[in-house]
Amino acid sequence: MQSLSLSSSSAQFTATVRSNSGPTNSTAVTPNQLRFCGLRREALFNGCKSSSSSSSSSRLLCFKTTRASKVIAGLSANGNGNGATTKGYDYDLVIIGAGVGGHGAALHAVEKGLKTAIIEGDVVGGTCVNRGCVPSKALLAVSGRMRELQNEHHMKSFGLQVAAAGYDRQGVADHAENLATKIRNNLTNSLKSLGVDILTGVGSVVGPQKVKFGKAGDSETVITAKDIIIATGSVPFVPKGVEVDGKTVITSDHALKLETVPEWIVIVGSGYIGLEFSDVYTALGSEVTFVEALDQLMPGFDPEIGKLAQRVLINPRKIDYHTGVFATKITPAKEGNPVRIELIDAKTKEPKDTLEVDAALIATGRAPFTQGLGLENVNVETQRGFIPVDERMRVIDSKGELVPHLYCIGDANGKMMLAHAASAQGISVVEQVSGKDHVLNHLSIPAACFTHPEISMVGLTEPQAREKAEKEGFEISIAKTSFKANTKALAENEGDGIAKMIYRPDNGEILGVHIFGMHAADLIHEASNAIALGTRIQDIKYAVHAHPTLSEVIDELFKSAKVLAI
Repeated sequence: MQSLSLSSSSAQFTATVRSNSGPTNSTAVTPNQLRFCGLRREALFNGCKSSSSSSSSSRLLCFKTTRASKVIAGLSANGNGNGATTKGYDYDLVIIGAGVGGHGAALHAVEKGLKTAIIEGDVVGGTCVNRGCVPSKALLAVSGRMRELQNEHHMKSFGLQVAAAGYDRQGVADHAENLATKIRNNLTNSLKSLGVDILTGVGSVVGPQKVKFGKAGDSETVITAKDIIIATGSVPFVPKGVEVDGKTVITSDHALKLETVPEWIVIVGSGYIGLEFSDVYTALGSEVTFVEALDQLMPGFDPEIGKLAQRVLINPRKIDYHTGVFATKITPAKEGNPVRIELIDAKTKEPKDTLEVDAALIATGRAPFTQGLGLENVNVETQRGFIPVDERMRVIDSKGELVPHLYCIGDANGKMMLAHAASAQGISVVEQVSGKDHVLNHLSIPAACFTHPEISMVGLTEPQAREKAEKEGFEISIAKTSFKANTKALAENEGDGIAKMIYRPDNGEILGVHIFGMHAADLIHEASNAIALGTRIQDIKYAVHAHPTLSEVIDELFKSAKVLAI
């Protein structure tokens, strides 16, 4: 934790750095070494002290150095850039899994002065960087541009004339692969530069505070750690009866390679993964058919947002759908025969239809990757594959008791299967093992679907909020604003979209915010930070937003709310 005081007449700042193991130290750093610490509760409320609080001109600011981890590590007992080990252990912290969650935990651990190692059996970056968030956004960047160039009416509205747009499939695929490689190298280099030991091999727990790792066929190494974090992530979930060949029946892992662009593809599942790939495939010329087990498309989204999104993202495009059905058997294309998909009614289980298409993408969610972790050695049993944890990510054994010094973050615990949630959980765990209690508010963690336009959300949906209100005895209200009233959106000819907020009118508490529209994924964070910090509407409605910007959609949302509390 660092406290820095700023003097407008000085070219230097004094940074007071408190390490867990040593005395308070003061060091001088220049402004170009600093950046704002952001909206972290512990920084805002515990880390900042003004050295001139009696001055009316003093400003309470919280910074951290761009290489804060190295500053703190440099003040540790051994000065090796990776903390001083707790006596009796090889490491203070060992993390099994170097995905986004493990990476975030490792960087925060070094910042806290902990000697840290991370075990990875595949490649640094995990699913998100190599087979998920990162390459999919590269494909979606292409689909967004293709969609805009193909929209003749949209181009003419700007006075632009564009010839027929085309694409090179391999070039698009290379863009996704190159981005994944770049981000993977960045993550690897950041770990190495901070002195985190990257241990290659498959890791597993062999007992209390003991881990082994090694490559297949090689001897294994046992190491000890004061604390252990499991961050092994997830893999695509493939239902029974589905035969995946990686060519014509594929998962998201295969689809991101974009080895083909089929004329007609069935996407099983209409959640985040299915929606994003429908955006990619239709922009590149494919016809898409959704197969959804529930009675409506886009389950999990706020129903009102889902209906509007369907009118924009599905109905005008080359997409049809079957809802309320299961795909009980999917057979890959063989010997000149197409992919065959057998559908049954989700309720009656009666045969419903048979589809014959060029390809099928299985987008039915993800399953935790928790096999082979040695959990039996600490008496832990998974629940549907997930490792049970409490609100502090502490692992719970089969008797319902906490396993000392063992934590699990990210997809492997199933609390919230998002990369940034895994990272936030990892940081929360590091706070705890560093001696500070910390409980992450999962309702403040945003989610986004990167279609064109985008969908984003944080907190409760309207049905969830109404259920909570009825149970706890309070009223809720709804505020809405439209992108059609926003100058920047109209300048871009992107007026389709709304922002919706569910809140308590009695005290101004924000219960949930949902956005469908241009750059919705970027706009949601003002709301998520407000929820995280406990900011009420009656306070945030006075914040000033630059004009003309898309952020004014959220500004108008807050201002339109009717709060009784003063």
